[in-house]
Amino acid sequence: MARIIVVTSGKGGVGKTTSSASFSTGLAMRGHKTVVIDFDVGLRNLDLIMGCERRVVYDLINVINKEASLNQALIKDKHCDNLFILPASQTRDKDALSEDGVEAVLADLIAMGFEFIICDSPAGIEHGALMALTFADEALIVTNPEVSSVRDSDRILGIIQAKSRRAQSGGEPVKEHLLITRYSPKRVENGEMLSYTDVQEILRIPLMGIIPESEQVLHASNQGNPAIHFKGTDVAEAYEDVVARFLGEQRPLRFTDYEKPGLLKRLFGAK
Repeated sequence: MARIIVVTSGKGGVGKTTSSASFSTGLAMRGHKTVVIDFDVGLRNLDLIMGCERRVVYDLINVINKEASLNQALIKDKHCDNLFILPASQTRDKDALSEDGVEAVLADLIAMGFEFIICDSPAGIEHGALMALTFADEALIVTNPEVSSVRDSDRILGIIQAKSRRAQSGGEPVKEHLLITRYSPKRVENGEMLSYTDVQEILRIPLMGIIPESEQVLHASNQGNPAIHFKGTDVAEAYEDVVARFLGEQRPLRFTDYEKPGLLKRLFGAK
């Protein structure tokens, strides 16, 4: 049975699209037929991070308006046979997203046999974000460990609990997962950043993973390659852990402790 997962946050720039790209890629690498949809109509960044921007011909709005078929708009990922991207439009307004249209697209994707449908939400609570979360079965709440980001994520949790279809129908609530990005144990140690336990205590939802602060994320975005493909890096391993936990595997929490540099490194910068 297909699972619809929205990747969302209240604040922009926290790593939603980066996480959507690596999360969907990780699921596909595990053999699951996966599609990731960009709901950020008017901006469209997912195709850049996935490295398929030159192959965009039709988009989500074209499909909703019946100007193109779903098969025409879906882009097959270069690296994973099981992964497909449905890009957003750069030329339309977010109001072009209709609830009936989004529902029809999701129903068609389910009929095509997709196991996971990842909805990459724009930031905030405007129309595109609401359309991305309306039909969600699960939500990956992406937050940075700083007060304004956590506060805005708390607001999004309230909206999911009030405005999703599951909430409106009175059925099983949307299953919520917390993903903390740009985490720096050194900055936590110095009191410059909230600890992951602080974030958990405020939001009160299960922690799915911690993504360490790393220049590799920027390199990945610039190269049009999801960070999970950068094997051997902390970021790739962190996203692999997230995917494994989401699929029900037990993984120890990593990248949470600050290791103070030894004497040689402090004196000479030795590595």
